[in-house]
Amino acid sequence: MGDQWVEAARTRLEAKKAELSARLERVTRNVRQSLASDSEERAQQLENSEVIDALGNDARVELNKVNAALQRIEVGEYGVCEDCDAPISQERLRVHPYARKCIDCASLDEELKARP
Repeated sequence: MGDQWVEAARTRLEAKKAELSARLERVTRNVRQSLASDSEERAQQLENSEVIDALGNDARVELNKVNAALQRIEVGEYGVCEDCDAPISQERLRVHPYARKCIDCASLDEELKARP
């Protein structure tokens, strides 16, 4: 994988990191809003807060993946499968820029998880 491709991936990951950080900040602000005094309205706000909090958790998980991918770029391990050390295809990294495994190892993991 060429240096230009990795730098382009870094740029995309940094943009995603900024987007997720901004989303997380908005979610945090929304969760901290004061509640209404009306009990019916308060119940609706609490329900909305739970949904917003779940969105925040999703953003945190994705942000951690992005940060891990940026760390792999820094140490020269980006695009290398953590299980088999094979290169991860550029097509896979375009779709999942923080992929840690090649498609074969990721598919095997999914198969193993699906077994009873």
